[in-house]
Amino acid sequence: MLDVYSTINSVSQNFSLSSAPPPTLPLPPPSSPPTVSRYELQKRRDWNTFGQYLRNHKPPLILSRCSGANILEFLKYLDQFGKTKVHSCNCPFFGDPHPPAPCNCPLKQAWGSLDALIGRLRAAFEENGGRTETNPFGARAVRLYLKEVRDTQAKARGIAYEKKKRRNIKQRISSTNICD
Repeated sequence: MLDVYSTINSVSQNFSLSSAPPPTLPLPPPSSPPTVSRYELQKRRDWNTFGQYLRNHKPPLILSRCSGANILEFLKYLDQFGKTKVHSCNCPFFGDPHPPAPCNCPLKQAWGSLDALIGRLRAAFEENGGRTETNPFGARAVRLYLKEVRDTQAKARGIAYEKKKRRNIKQRISSTNICD
């Protein structure tokens, strides 16, 4: 049986034509801890915040017993820390994207922030052992609530939210052949 190490050594000695030392390969940089992305840091922070909310809830909640209703309660709890002015229907500035004066309408969490938060918590739930089928962050009630928040905030600002329409195939083909 051949000894692989001795075979490699003898081959390298046979090909050594000069007395110069063999070229050295650059050393890899010292291993540093892998950098965590901003998204991962935010996801961990959000997961910890949600865990704290569950522990402080009266009575305390267990993650495995959480439902979409508990998630909605959490999202409404977060509204108290919001920075987005959402005009009520009775406000004279309702529907005005640039109100001329301050009003007493409440500050709430912006729809985009809530949507991103739910996305991160959904991913964190599954990374922490939860099953996709039982993920309370993906519950129908949560999706409907987010849609309602989006529509309400768009109306309060006077900006209609419209889904981007997909161009049909003929338009896509003609727009790619412009140089022909």
